[in-house]
Amino acid sequence: MGLWQTWLKSWNGKQPERTDVKPENKPQEPTFEHILGQFRDCSDLTHRSFPNNGVNVLYFTFLVGNDELLREIVEPFSRMSEREVSGLLSGSFYTRVDDAKMCVEGVLYGKAAVFYAKETYLVDVAHPVGRSIEQSETEGVIAGPHDGFVENIAQNLSVLRQRIRSSHLKTIRLTVGEVTKTEVVLVYLEGIANEENVRTLTERIRDIEIDGVFEGNMFVQLIDDNPNSVFPQFMTTERPDAVASKIIGGRIAGIVEGSPSVFCCPTAFFDFFGSPDDYYHRWLLGTAVRILRFVGFMITIGFTAFYVSVTTFHYDMIPHTMLLNLTESRSKVPFPPLMEALLMETTIELLREAGARLPTKIGQTIGIVGGIVIGQASVQAGFTSNILIIAVATSAIASFVIPSYVMSGSIRLIRFGLIILAGMLGNLGLTIGIGLVIIHLAGITNLGASYLTPIAPKNSTDFLDTFVRGPLWAIRKRPSISRSSNTIKNKMRK
Repeated sequence: MGLWQTWLKSWNGKQPERTDVKPENKPQEPTFEHILGQFRDCSDLTHRSFPNNGVNVLYFTFLVGNDELLREIVEPFSRMSEREVSGLLSGSFYTRVDDAKMCVEGVLYGKAAVFYAKETYLVDVAHPVGRSIEQSETEGVIAGPHDGFVENIAQNLSVLRQRIRSSHLKTIRLTVGEVTKTEVVLVYLEGIANEENVRTLTERIRDIEIDGVFEGNMFVQLIDDNPNSVFPQFMTTERPDAVASKIIGGRIAGIVEGSPSVFCCPTAFFDFFGSPDDYYHRWLLGTAVRILRFVGFMITIGFTAFYVSVTTFHYDMIPHTMLLNLTESRSKVPFPPLMEALLMETTIELLREAGARLPTKIGQTIGIVGGIVIGQASVQAGFTSNILIIAVATSAIASFVIPSYVMSGSIRLIRFGLIILAGMLGNLGLTIGIGLVIIHLAGITNLGASYLTPIAPKNSTDFLDTFVRGPLWAIRKRPSISRSSNTIKNKMRK
């Protein structure tokens, strides 16, 4: 004990110097030489100097607008003396920067960097190249608006502002990608959207560490609750009216720079079966079409698998008159039903991909002519039966009824798994496969909300706008999945 006290006195309360403490990083001054060095070997960088007043300007030629550049940079500095420069730079249009990193980012976003004496300013003369607003090719409607989102984030925000003229429409700007610096804007209605959902989504986006993000459908894969699931968990759309409707319903929308696909969340499985034009028709017609989509979903996921199951294990389920035709049709087929179905389904997918990748007019011709020729030739050559051709064609047509192309692709992939199970175990395998799909769906969440809302958890008030499209005056509450504190959206009384 005495030795311990002696050692403490000799130490005299002094702690050893820490060597792991990093010095505070101070921002580097944005000098002309340093910024020019950052953009070395960039042939599209323009350096314009004004010898009459000592001003140097750096900007990217293809990111700025010629009119803005002429009005704000060239004309003022060309006729201005050195004594007048300080007065011009003190205006609100010129933003002084003291950090070289901020200056570099500003130039990359289309601003011009103005260097005078030892001071640096940024001037917003950006004019990015983009296409005009056009109709979405992937989400066409018969009735309703025909405008669609584009790749420019400012245009997309302006389209939303025109539809939701409210001061409560809030936006949060974030940046994703260490290299691309892709801008992402979250849009929501304050007082209607769940604040916890907004915070959770914001934190997830800020935690992303990746070099680049180029598209909205790519971006949502980085913030999924279940990234390994085959099912999409964020609804993406190119229609402004659909996004405006989701925002008013308490959802959060996300716009990704360079992508016409805007994502909405939280999203349930049944949201992918709704279409904006459901609300532009009479409610009875809208209900009938929505029910037809669910019927199409059941056909595309199980029709071919059921054919394989019946023709392999359960001939007793086939009516006697149809059994004779089926036996005659399959008499020349050398493959078992499982191999036969997989061969035809793969052929259909090849035709689908070929039609999607080729130009529009050629793609339509390839899809129609190729399907007819290959189907007829396969039957005549004895590779497949007539009834399987009907089953595969019906399943393919039913998949197009689903409005979301991303969900349609997921369902087509699951169809192959169900066909294999049906070919191995018959109806038992088909039942097991469907049960596994339902169990998987029940385990998926989106921003903490159940993917099978409003079935699990059950919420009967949502049924009026999920499985059917009820009368507009009767849809009084916002979807429960949004967990909005302001649940009433319609106060009309019929």
